[in-house]
Amino acid sequence: MNKKFLVSSIAVFVVWMIGSFLVHGLWLGPTYEGMTNMMRPAEEQEAMMHFMLIAHVMMAGAFVWIYERGKEDKPWMQQGLRFGIAIALLAPIPTFMIYYTVQQTPAMLAVQQSIGDSVVVIVVALVAAFLSRSNA
Repeated sequence: MNKKFLVSSIAVFVVWMIGSFLVHGLWLGPTYEGMTNMMRPAEEQEAMMHFMLIAHVMMAGAFVWIYERGKEDKPWMQQGLRFGIAIALLAPIPTFMIYYTVQQTPAMLAVQQSIGDSVVVIVVALVAAFLSRSNA
């Protein structure tokens, strides 16, 4: 592990946590509060926050590791967008489609979750691409 990888992973972790809070805490939070049959009470969620942090640390490290191995000698922004879209098609969009299929998730919520997390993943990919560019 080199310094560039560590710095990129930390930045991706921070941006991802902020993005997830904006999407799921602020934007969709009020919707989740009304879904008492599907969501843990806030107190339980807070008590289990360490799992959320561990998950985001793992995602950030894997995200940067995969990006660095697949980047090409092309403009960083173009590559970041490409990678972010690929990850959105790999993770948030199909994941929320699956949740919609097996849980009692309202259709509009699944769409909002897919859009929100896809935007976050694309922003995170741009951060990773910027920090991994050759002249960084």
